[in-house]
Amino acid sequence: MVNLNSKNQKITTFKNEISLFIKREDLLHPYVSGNKFRKLKYNLIEAKNQGKTTLLTFGGAFSNHIIAVAAAGKENGFKTIGIIRGEELKDQVDDNPTLAKAQEFGMIFDFISREEYRIKNNPDFIEKLTEKFGDFYFIPEGGTNDMAVKGCQEILTEKDDDFDFICCAVGTGGTISGLINSSKDCQKVLGFPALKGDFLQEDIRKFANKDNWELITDYHFGGYAKIDEKLIHFINDFYIKYNIPLDPIYTSKMTFGVIDLIEKEYFPPKSKILLIHTGGLQGVNGMNAVLRKKNITQINIDV
Repeated sequence: MVNLNSKNQKITTFKNEISLFIKREDLLHPYVSGNKFRKLKYNLIEAKNQGKTTLLTFGGAFSNHIIAVAAAGKENGFKTIGIIRGEELKDQVDDNPTLAKAQEFGMIFDFISREEYRIKNNPDFIEKLTEKFGDFYFIPEGGTNDMAVKGCQEILTEKDDDFDFICCAVGTGGTISGLINSSKDCQKVLGFPALKGDFLQEDIRKFANKDNWELITDYHFGGYAKIDEKLIHFINDFYIKYNIPLDPIYTSKMTFGVIDLIEKEYFPPKSKILLIHTGGLQGVNGMNAVLRKKNITQINIDV
């Protein structure tokens, strides 16, 4: 994996001369895309420095992180183990596009109950995994740790210095922490949590070294992995207008939120706004499978 600078693509200019751009981090790699590429970069270097040959991590049924670790592990010569939430998924791998692809990349799965999953960071539980799988390099769910934040600090470059606002979706807080640390003091970093609630503030403060940020908690659409027809139509219309695919879990909610805030005149006139596309497009197929079962409109983008 190499350090690449993704391109900024102008979306449009809105009323009050507000201009909107998007940084296409989703184009960095077909499977280790966006923030996952950044988060894994220094973790893989550290794993090699420690002489580790196996990566172990956690994730759910359609986890971007799981498939990214599997793909990065294969490319860099690591064995990979995924501890997956939900014992019922054990017999559904072939029907799950995310898990099937991760397995194709060589990842070994261990399916655990949701009760066990809640204690996934407990030292005793990690010790049991060591006894079961041997020595491994541990990457937390979502990939957020010091190495991940270091990688995410490389998302912004000198070419981004003239933006007034930097906006990104928030899952575990690693990506926004890196953006905060590498942003200019005159810039405002806005995070749009994909999870319901305001509990991420403390997690971000563990890694962020500036105060020029804010979480906008009104655009989670019901919580993590929740979606409705309004958001689906937004994703489809956005793709038709700008030829930019958005994932249903993270970037679409952030983009919807930013455009809504522009309409509500949250941003000062002539603001220049940069959205960070954090990837995750592999999850569209899985989401569409769920939508088909519910007889809901499909996400119609090329991924």
